[in-house]
Order: sequence, then C-alpha cells, then structure tokens
Amino acid sequence: MTDTTFRSPNKKGKIAVFISGRGSNFMALHDSIKKGYINAGITVVFSNKKNAPGLQIAQDRNLEILYLRPKNYESREDYDMAIAKELRSRDIDLICLAGYMRILTAEFCREFKHRIINIHPALLPSFTGLHVQQKAIDWGVRFSGATVHFVIPDVDMGPIITQAVVPVLQKDTEDTLSARILKEEHKIYPEAVRLYFEGRLEVRDRRVLILDSLFKS
Repeated sequence: MTDTTFRSPNKKGKIAVFISGRGSNFMALHDSIKKGYINAGITVVFSNKKNAPGLQIAQDRNLEILYLRPKNYESREDYDMAIAKELRSRDIDLICLAGYMRILTAEFCREFKHRIINIHPALLPSFTGLHVQQKAIDWGVRFSGATVHFVIPDVDMGPIITQAVVPVLQKDTEDTLSARILKEEHKIYPEAVRLYFEGRLEVRDRRVLILDSLFKS
C-alpha cells in the first residue's frame, strides 16, 4: 500500500539558497529564474562561511545575503534553529542546498520536511558523502551522474526527484569527471525546482512521482 504524503505547491515561490562556496548551482538556479523557466524568486542566499565567494556573487546580482557565524552558537541545534527563525520571517517556501557543507540537524529537517532539496554529484543511493566522483572511479563503475533529492535526517538518502547519467571514462580523473557531472547538475537542479513550483511532484512513500498536471497521477 502506498501513502501519498506530499504534493508540491502550484504557486510562485520564495527560495532560500544555502551555499558554502562559490555556488555554481545557485547561479544556475538564478539564471533559470531570470529567464522565466522557474516560477519563483530567490529571497535570500545564506552561508555559514563569511567569505564564501557566492555571497559576493549574490550581492552583485542584487540578492539579499545572510551569514550566521556557527561559533556564536553553543550547538548545531541552536545554529539551525537560528537559521530557521530567519527563514520563517521571510516566509520561505523551499530551501535549495547548493554546495552547503554542513549537515542539517534532524529537527531542522523535520520542520522543513519536503521543503529542502539538495544536489548530489552521484547516482544515489550509490556513493553518498564526500569525494564521490573519486569513489566512482575507484569502484570502476561505468556510469555516474547527479541526483536532486529531498533532504531528510539521513544524509543523501531522501526521496529522489531527478537524475542525470554521465559515463565514467577510463582516462577520467576526479576533476574531469566532476566537471562533466557539474554541467548536468546545472540542468537538472533548475528542472527539479521548476517541477516543484508547478505542483508536479508527489511523494509516495520513498518514491517521487512527476505528474503531468495537478489533476493527473
């Protein structure tokens, strides 16, 4: 028996993007929004790193930025609750992790259940965690790729929204494979966000169905 636990909203949404570095996927999302591909706007770009290059890029694009210093908080839970307060004050509909290098607490994931998505440079559920492109090479897999998924407390284990497949070449290094996967990330992340705000994502148990319309399943 399946259980329909969530249907994404059909609305113009407010997005918070979380970054820890340059945020190339953040830029891909913003470019898609400016082109009218996604029915949403980026309300704030948040980082746990004061000098994250992506914050300057966001400022150059006239977007609000937000930085909270982790060391100012006694625990990971306190830090995430401070972030949650900022998001609630801005009525954020969706959180897009774009190279955010902190693990979100279980309480934060529960509060924003089905409202956090992440891009991961591997074909989940294979190769979770870090340095996954090198893992793919070391294991000798013929194909790797990228996955957009909902975020749950178990890292990289949330329901899968979209994926892209990239062949692993015998001459590949971690850098060359990463570069080819990144090109696909920039395609499937905006696609997933577009589907989210078109009301076309339906979560049934662990599966995410992509609906043709709001009235068809």
